[in-house]
Amino acid sequence: MTITATQAPGPVSSTVDDTSNGAVGSTGNGAVSGTGGSTANGAVSGTANGAVSGTVGSTANGPLTGTVHENVHLLPQTRQLRALHTVIRDRHAALDRFVTTSGRIIRQLIETALDLLPYEPLDVQTPVGRTYHGLRPARPICGVPVVRAGESMEHELRVMSPGVRIGKILIQRDKVTKLPRLYYSALPADIDRHSVLLLDPMLATGGTALAAVQVLLDHGVAEDDIVFVALLAAPEGIAAVHARHPNLRIVTSAIEERLNENAYMIPGIGDFGDRYFGTDVPR
Repeated sequence: MTITATQAPGPVSSTVDDTSNGAVGSTGNGAVSGTGGSTANGAVSGTANGAVSGTVGSTANGPLTGTVHENVHLLPQTRQLRALHTVIRDRHAALDRFVTTSGRIIRQLIETALDLLPYEPLDVQTPVGRTYHGLRPARPICGVPVVRAGESMEHELRVMSPGVRIGKILIQRDKVTKLPRLYYSALPADIDRHSVLLLDPMLATGGTALAAVQVLLDHGVAEDDIVFVALLAAPEGIAAVHARHPNLRIVTSAIEERLNENAYMIPGIGDFGDRYFGTDVPR
């Protein structure tokens, strides 16, 4: 079965008719296979009017065998990205190297997620006295990490957007029911006016993701205004999220093969939060 997903950035598959006032077929970082939605007088929603579909040839360890939703945006599977994954997937990786290498991947993920948000025109004057027809975010941005592992992604977002507002959601699996349970949330009162990056490195079964998305929806955030950013994603988790929220966009650096009988991703990375914060050291 063919897997289709969005890859950005990637090769440009269409032309630019007019960089100031016409249709844009590609961005500086992303591949767009349709007509772009940006003009000097109109807002841009992501990199184009619709999701970009391209063939993804493999998962972390082999060929894809299922269907991935069109709103899954997979980082280009370059040799450099695979080298970075080799470092963080190594069970013997030292803490400092794991943190640094994870950060490099997370920055790519956040750059891609930011490119999916709506933009509006902004003209500025250059030092040589010419007008540059630029863009700026159409809505303020809020990052919402799912505590604790998601806080590893908060740092990289803050480095890239120092003025970004940050919310928090704490969800843990109930030991008796095995279902995700909300323990804590702290969100801006006007979060419904923001574009939200929901940050959680692991999308496994989708249970935590669904619970976190529901918290945002209950606070008035529209589904179309949420981008879920995950370092790794399992096909089962992607399917579970999009079965309930088909318009939710997911950005990830790798689609795993599957979940094992204990709901761990294969080939996986272990407990990302423990490894990132150094709490996985045996006593």
